[in-house]
Amino acid sequence: MNAVIFIPVLLVASTLAGLIGSLTGLGGGIVIVPLLVLGFGVDVRYAIGASLIAVIATSSGAAAAFVRDGYTNIRVGMLLEVATTAGALAGAAIAIYMPAAGISLLFGAVLLYTAVATFIRSKPVSLSMEPDLLATRLQLNGDYPTEKGVKAPYYPRRTIPAFCVMFGAGVLSALAGIGSGIVKVLAMDKLMGLPFKVSTATSNFMIGVTASASAGVYFYRGQIEPRSAAPVAVGALAGAFLGARLLPKINVAMLRRGFSCVVCVVGVQMIYRGVAGLFGSAA
Repeated sequence: MNAVIFIPVLLVASTLAGLIGSLTGLGGGIVIVPLLVLGFGVDVRYAIGASLIAVIATSSGAAAAFVRDGYTNIRVGMLLEVATTAGALAGAAIAIYMPAAGISLLFGAVLLYTAVATFIRSKPVSLSMEPDLLATRLQLNGDYPTEKGVKAPYYPRRTIPAFCVMFGAGVLSALAGIGSGIVKVLAMDKLMGLPFKVSTATSNFMIGVTASASAGVYFYRGQIEPRSAAPVAVGALAGAFLGARLLPKINVAMLRRGFSCVVCVVGVQMIYRGVAGLFGSAA
């Protein structure tokens, strides 16, 4: 496609991806990869390379603002990132022994169920006032600014189960070829009981670390093309800054439902990939 059309369209799309990624904590790959592969015919490996650049830009642009505004729980993020990274290494090691199609189907079904459950529950999470003993010892408890402008305390719960779930998230990420941002947000929101805005902000902080490691591999392989990666980085960074400004003003119920829609799209993609893989292997 002509660069005169390609670059402006990619700039707009990556800005949208950065906005969605910063608000939901998922990065921008859900927009960038399908656009490049289906819209512009880019090889999927180069599309993933550009997507990783978008995730890094989204995390870099939004994370600093979220930390400054008091939404990010850095201690929770660093603790869970250890589990996710270990799980990703384990998943990469066993990937050759697992049927990718079956994993995609199972993961897609779980995502669809979670998306519906998250969409239906519009009321805020009832935060326990009884701190988790381990979370207290690790100093994971915190507070965040509410929409009314006051600081509300929160107390993470079920720290050990959440750590185990994050290990599984890393394994699934490596096996199914999907970013673990979705599972990170869901684990912090549903399992640990963190406020939803804290969950998305902390996920934004975490995904940049994972994407940076992966991007290094793609760069070494020569699968990051400047022609597509450069406008993606610029657009995603702009969208991330916009998302950081919008998050404090957005209603939690609206944010939760928007997140559900994004998760639903990813779930459908995973099921489609699994069905296509099963029929492809049968053929």
